[in-house]
Formats: sequence, structure tokens, C-alpha cells
Amino acid sequence: MKTLSLSTTSFFLLFFIFLTLFCPPSTGESQSICRGSVCYRNEPVIRFPFRIPTQQLAPCGYAGFEVSCNVTNQTLFRLPNSGYFSIQGIDYGEQEIWINDPDNCLPRRILSLNLSGSSFTAVYYQEFSFFRCSSSNYIKYGLNPVACLSSPNYTVFATSSYKVVEDLTGSCELMAVVPVPVQWPFFEQVLSSDLSDDLRLTWATPRCGRCESRGGKCGLKVNSSTEVECRNVPQHGIPRAARYAITFGVGVPGLMLIMGLICCVCGRVKSFTIRPDHQVAELASSTITSQANAVSGLDGATIESYPKVVLGESRRLPKPDDATCAICLSEYQPKETIKTIPECNHGFHAECIDQWLELNGSCPICRNSLERPMGTMDAV
Repeated sequence: MKTLSLSTTSFFLLFFIFLTLFCPPSTGESQSICRGSVCYRNEPVIRFPFRIPTQQLAPCGYAGFEVSCNVTNQTLFRLPNSGYFSIQGIDYGEQEIWINDPDNCLPRRILSLNLSGSSFTAVYYQEFSFFRCSSSNYIKYGLNPVACLSSPNYTVFATSSYKVVEDLTGSCELMAVVPVPVQWPFFEQVLSSDLSDDLRLTWATPRCGRCESRGGKCGLKVNSSTEVECRNVPQHGIPRAARYAITFGVGVPGLMLIMGLICCVCGRVKSFTIRPDHQVAELASSTITSQANAVSGLDGATIESYPKVVLGESRRLPKPDDATCAICLSEYQPKETIKTIPECNHGFHAECIDQWLELNGSCPICRNSLERPMGTMDAV
């Protein structure tokens, strides 16, 4: 049962790893249905945070960024306190938009422009003074008039030049001084302008610029109307198909190796748990016996049976060359008892060799193992 449970656990673990490696996470339903849309060809592509309500669902846009299409297929955008403007372009990475007047008289709209109540501000401002002059004045000063605000009875000029303002103040009516959201900052004063160029605006919320610049798609989080998230950011380096191929080529053998190791460990654990107790006892007994044999000497009866000789005055030895005991290094004296080892015939003081053989089962000189007992007591 333990082995079966472990195998089942291993299977589910490997299955989970497989799903993690080869099954990409779901990005949600709203992401697949939120696609870019246009009012007409060559018109700006509308996508998050902007939305065309008649073509895109509510989760595909951010509040205050609704866009509509008019009867002439222009893309219109409404500022709460200034009315509708036509969208000329959108930079989603820089979070900027260019707008103009759908009726082709942007200066009139500039005079009443109010960005409060919206999510938009100007990128650059430049202050322009509007003057209404008699019809002959523009020829006198050589200025470029604002045609859509002029009439046969008067001419309107817009200027940011202090000198022109000073010259026109005495002979023309000052209509208004207005900060204009220009596309680029003018480092030199503008003598006159018809102010027909697009207005350049930017927005700070929602913050999707970084996501767009990385190639991702910005959108609302699930069940949220204000929080945004970045999806589908391209992965630089190895293509996705190549990553899957490498993962499959390396991952499958790796999983097989892990499975093999788990099975091997399970087999070892199983064989150890079912080993008979008597095998362990025999192994322990043999180990103890070997250790005992390795450290014990000869028994007392064997030691006592070895031949002994009592030296006389002549000190004649079985081996004349052995005049010294190799254990205590003392010369043999008359009346000392000498005991010899039968296997090699080496002699020693009886008390010296007895102590030696109690601890060691070999000759102190030649190291031969000692086994058979023999010998008698002689006197020389």
C-alpha cells in the first residue's frame, strides 16, 4: 500500500509539472474580444483606453475615453466642457492624442477651449493674442489672418509676438489672450498664425505607455473598472516555438529520469523493509566474531603447552644466536626459563612470551600465526 501511494503521488507530481511546462495560462475572455476598431479606412485605430461603444464592449475601454463616428465617418472625441473634436492621430506608447475641429475652424474652438473635467492636458502651451482689425489692416502689417474668423468687415489675427501685440493694440480690438496647446514649443515669437495645426494633448491615467512601448496590450483587470494590467508582452530571445521544442526535448527525458530515480528509491526502501531479521542477526554475529578474532591472542592451555627450557650455567640455547630476549631486550641468564615457539623455534623469556601470546596470536619476530600446541619441560 505504501508503494502504491508513493507511485500515485509521483504520477500527480509529474502531471502537474507537465501542465505547468506545456499549458500556457489563460488570459481571460475579455482579451480575445477586445480588438482595435476604426470608423473608416485611414482613420486612427481605436483600442484601449479608447473605445467605440457601438463596436466594442465596455471592458475594452476606460471611463472618459469614449469615441464615436459621425455621418462622414470621422472619428470624434468629446471633451466635457468643449464639445466634440476629430481625432487625427493617437500615440498609445507616449499616451498622446492629436485633435482638430471637424468643421475646419479650429481657432474658434480654441477661443472656448476648456480641458477641465477631462483626463487630458496640453503637452506644450503657447500664449496667443487674438485681435479684430479693419479689413485693410492685414495688408498694412503683412500678417497672416485667421480666415474662418474673419469677414468682409474685419480681419482676425492671432499672434504671440510682443511687438505685434504692441502695434495692434492701438488700432485693433483685443478679443482674447488664450493659452494654445501647440504641437511643439516655439522658441521664437510667432508674428501671426491661422492656428489650423492639430492640438496635441496627453493623458496620465490610465498608465499604459510602458506596456505599449514593450509591445504588450493594456487592459482592465478582471472585475475592475479602474485598475489596468499589461498582457501579451513579447518575449525577446528564443522564439516561442523553439522554446517549446527545447522544453519538450529536455523536459521529457528529465521527467523520465526523475521517475526512474523515484522507482529506484522505492525499490530500495521496499527491499530493506522486508529483509528477514535473522539475516541481520547473522551479519551482526559474523561481524562480532571477526572483530573478536582480530584482537584476541592464544588461550592459556595453548600457551602453557609450548616447550620450556631452564638455562644452566653454560646457558646453552636451542638457537645459539638467540642470546637476547626480543621482547624485553635482556640477555638470558642461568636458571632463567626460556619458552620457545614450535613453528619457528624462536625463544623468549617465559614470562615475556606468555604476556605477548595472551594478546597476540603470532611470533614477535617472524609474525607467523600460531595454531598447534606442543612441548615438554626440560632442563639443560
